[in-house]
Amino acid sequence: MPHVTAFARNQWYVAAYSEEVGRELLGRTILGEPLVFYRAEQDGTPVALHDRCVHRRYPLSASGLDGDRIVCGYHGFTYDRTGTCVYVPGQKRVPRTARVAAYPVVEQDSLVWVWIGDPALADPDTIPRARHLDSPGWTTVRGMEPIDAGYGLLVDNLLDLSHETYLHGGYIGTPEVAGTPITTEVDEGAGVVRVSRHMDDAECPPFYARSTGIAGRITRRQDIEYHAPCLYLLHSRIAPVGTVQEPDGSDPHGFHTEITYAITPSTDGAVYDFWAVSRDWATDDAEVTEFLRANNHTVVLQDVDALNLLQRTLGTERTGYQELSIDIDTGGLAARRILARLAEEGDKPAEGVR
Repeated sequence: MPHVTAFARNQWYVAAYSEEVGRELLGRTILGEPLVFYRAEQDGTPVALHDRCVHRRYPLSASGLDGDRIVCGYHGFTYDRTGTCVYVPGQKRVPRTARVAAYPVVEQDSLVWVWIGDPALADPDTIPRARHLDSPGWTTVRGMEPIDAGYGLLVDNLLDLSHETYLHGGYIGTPEVAGTPITTEVDEGAGVVRVSRHMDDAECPPFYARSTGIAGRITRRQDIEYHAPCLYLLHSRIAPVGTVQEPDGSDPHGFHTEITYAITPSTDGAVYDFWAVSRDWATDDAEVTEFLRANNHTVVLQDVDALNLLQRTLGTERTGYQELSIDIDTGGLAARRILARLAEEGDKPAEGVR
């Protein structure tokens, strides 16, 4: 069925924001795998282990740390940062099989990425960048909302911004968003989908009117880059109608905003929706920061409610129902093809393995 999206396991996924991973154990379920995260005392790097004690399956995220070792809160089995059990209560011998999986982790751009698939294939250089999230000169508001829907529905949602007109009216949606045709570029090999919508004369939505002070009509650009399977970047530019860029490409009258989503599958019917709004204007204005945080949080919750409802609705559809797709779905359909290919490739045995 169209709303079911298989997991691509040999890929990097965002597990948390950097500030979420500290000396308190953090539990997250990613691609159906229960994981526990913490920051090592020794060198400050994030650690990811399987979140179940080998003894009686007690969640290690509900346990405690002794230095850089997790001590199971049920019977005291103790694991080092490689997942090796180094202590078993009541006996000196530690069973050879007493270990939990450790997962490759990379901290980059204030995001903590984890690799669930074959560790030998985990190449940090393939992680897409979102440098604005922690670069000087940018101010970012961020959050995360769990959604009780398949992650493919969130990918569809973000690649078709025409829904802003109807779902997010009064915040970021105006009639011009749905009424303006899109252009789509797909790099199947790189797993990148680009969707652009350029509006030459549009109403300025409250989200931008109140934060920038623009009172009249605007030019509005929405340029999406989706790096399958996880990272979504929306390069947003607005400016008063009639203003032009300088010959050097600068834009003294424009406002550039980077909207970032990390789309991380939790289980077959649940997804983590990491969201962030970064700006390089009014960076020291606390009032603007709080306005953008509160408004974007409201917009995200509108998506959460809509996708939760859609998932429940799709669950009641008869077998063999037919979807209807139109021009605005071009990017989303390309993303589905890429995600299906990545999942299929991840199911194949590694070279030399039979």
